[in-house]
Amino acid sequence: MTIKKDIKDYILTIAGLDPSSGAGITSDIKTFEAHNLYGLSVCTAVTVQNDIDFKACKWVEKEMIINQIEVLFNRFTISVVKIGIIQSWEILLEIVEVLKKLNPTIKIILDPILKASAGFKFHSEENLEVLEKVLIECEFITPNYEEIKVLFPKKAIEETIDFISEKTNVYLKGGHRTEKKGWDEVYYSKIVKMNIPPNVDSVFEKHGSGCVLSAALAANLLKEKSLEDACKAAKWYTEQFLNSNETLLGVHNYK
Repeated sequence: MTIKKDIKDYILTIAGLDPSSGAGITSDIKTFEAHNLYGLSVCTAVTVQNDIDFKACKWVEKEMIINQIEVLFNRFTISVVKIGIIQSWEILLEIVEVLKKLNPTIKIILDPILKASAGFKFHSEENLEVLEKVLIECEFITPNYEEIKVLFPKKAIEETIDFISEKTNVYLKGGHRTEKKGWDEVYYSKIVKMNIPPNVDSVFEKHGSGCVLSAALAANLLKEKSLEDACKAAKWYTEQFLNSNETLLGVHNYK
């Protein structure tokens, strides 16, 4: 018996492989399936890491990434994609252009991972003009406070937020904040700001929590929640993941 999935059930992650499955494509797949979606995946890098230690990163060639994307679009209808680590903004722009060519209305949620939690840096000097072109094509960008500080290093955080929000929606994760820790901020429609306070008193730190939030946001947008409701639902899901146990590797269970 063949079970046919609804075309709205498919969602794509383009990200790296983390052997511990706390972050990257396997973490995204678990998040998607917890939202009752079928996750498709394209690998951009193979990493040597676990939940506490990062040893190395081997980048997948651009042509191989694009070939993976094209073969999936030849078979499935994909309207939402979450993107994690990519070797450079230049390669990311080419990938985004391929996605837009394959589906002009596709929603792209970009998690701009610049550094692993163990300290490994994924990007060196970047062409910020290329990054601007990428942002224009995205539905959302989901940096944390450490990442937004270095996306446009010559700008203050407030200037960076204003600059990015002119081009795309911003979900600014609050886990790294020094004040009001855990308060997230969403900037959308260029002028509107929404604060999302924590729903719990405390959380247990988790490897890959940023990946989980961006994947949950992508999933909720695919499920046609409003922008505000999708952001709140992603926040709630991530908190459940954080508090699923006391270890650095969480359990995915949509209640």
